[in-house]
Amino acid sequence: MTDLRDRLLARIAREGPLSVADYMLECLLDPKHGYYATRDPLGAAGDFTTAPEISQMFGELLGLWLAQVWMDQGAPDGIVLAELGPGRGTLMADLLRATKGVPGFHAALHLHLVEASPVLRAAQAQALGPFSPLFHDSLSDLPEGPLYLVANEFFDALPIRQFQRGPHGWHERQIGAKEGRLIWGLAPETRIGQLEPLFEATPEGAIVETNAAATAIAAEIGHRVATHGGAALIIDYGDLNSQGDTFQAVARHAYADPLDTPGAADLTAHVAFAPLARAAAPAQASALVTQGVFLERLGITARARILAQSLGGAALDAHIAAHRRLTHPQEMGTLFKVLALTPPDTPAPPALEA
Repeated sequence: MTDLRDRLLARIAREGPLSVADYMLECLLDPKHGYYATRDPLGAAGDFTTAPEISQMFGELLGLWLAQVWMDQGAPDGIVLAELGPGRGTLMADLLRATKGVPGFHAALHLHLVEASPVLRAAQAQALGPFSPLFHDSLSDLPEGPLYLVANEFFDALPIRQFQRGPHGWHERQIGAKEGRLIWGLAPETRIGQLEPLFEATPEGAIVETNAAATAIAAEIGHRVATHGGAALIIDYGDLNSQGDTFQAVARHAYADPLDTPGAADLTAHVAFAPLARAAAPAQASALVTQGVFLERLGITARARILAQSLGGAALDAHIAAHRRLTHPQEMGTLFKVLALTPPDTPAPPALEA
């Protein structure tokens, strides 16, 4: 069987160099050799671990946040409870367990999962079977109705393009081929209207990233929330705006060369939240808050103390380490940010006040 590297080399020979976005799409979503199509990447046996896999507290607190927003909006019926890129279903399972005591919430919801990976869909179906989840290939497939959506570490895997500032314009960074290897290269310099506002403020040689897929999804979420009500909670690593070259590969819980093993490593980039907030208009974007602050405002330390009462030895040590990993500035607490989208002219949602 021809592996993905050979297929990419053949495509480059036939069509020319690939953009970073095209390369990411091939490596992550190729039906036969793509990273997400062929494996469960999570946990100790995989390549990385996400917050829901670190501690049940993460999903529990997100669930109570959604339920509170739902109640603040009048507890509408027939809501679309959705998650983008639900992993193994761990976050949603914790969310639903934590909200089972909220009067009327479970009766009001219909569960929808947007997932491209058949491997992960199987895990989600097993974890969430009692809630009869409906699976979708894209956000646009969701039914209309009040939308209560969670996207944890979803936007970071969407395909980016990279542009390097030249003396008079921008060079797009591309992936080419040389002697059977994938290599980096630059397209000819050109002016790019979308990047004109950044030109004077960007030093020559610096890299700017754009993500058309992310802004399109944010626009769709914003339209649905503004039209039908609800809320979206986006949690990911990044900052307000593009911060240079953030394209990276992770394999076996360590950083790798993104061009070394196409299809066998996770490819991501930091999320620029300001473009998402702008694209989501007329939905209202919250303040951007660090994950550590958000979870502390929701009461994670009090929850951790309650859970700790029944633990001892290694289990207690692991619990304390999980709390630290989720909240501490030197762990996930500062790198990860939280942004909410709510209907226009509504009060700031809980824990996301400026």
